Amino acid sequence: MNQTSNKQRRRMVLAAGATALTCGASVVLTRSCAQQAYPHGSPLAFDLGQLPSGKLLTLEWQGLPVWLLRRTAAEIGALAALEAVLTDPDSNDSLQPSACRNRHRSLRPEIFVAIGLCTHQGCAPALRGSDGFLCPCHASRYDLAGRVFKVGPAPANLVIPAYRYEAQERLVLGEEA
Repeated sequence: MNQTSNKQRRRMVLAAGATALTCGASVVLTRSCAQQAYPHGSPLAFDLGQLPSGKLLTLEWQGLPVWLLRRTAAEIGALAALEAVLTDPDSNDSLQPSACRNRHRSLRPEIFVAIGLCTHQGCAPALRGSDGFLCPCHASRYDLAGRVFKVGPAPANLVIPAYRYEAQERLVLGEEA
């Protein structure tokens, strides 16, 4: 691992740790297990039939804001065009279940699930339509897969919690797929 990757990993772990402390979350992160430290536990089920296409819903889970976004086919298709301007387009240094390590960072391309906290200082980014998410505090930007843009202070992609599908339209947060 080169020196730049070590610095980025260190910043990501510190940012995620600060976010966990800020929100009172019980996420334990260490440098050696950062790849496996995405949030688990306390299952919460949600009926996705209530989530229209192109809309973002925020749930509270374990004291954290969790985003559920039903992406349109056009939004999913546009993700590939952004990879040159992203810090970690392949999500190699991201906190997420291994089944979500893909371009759309989800189990199913149309449904995006993420912890809605900026990886810089734990602020709450806002959805800016098909442009992705913008953190109002320090202008960190994320695409609709939660991948961070190179410009801005956020060091890492948004955190993806453990989740699975209990049925076609029923998602369960906190449990592995």
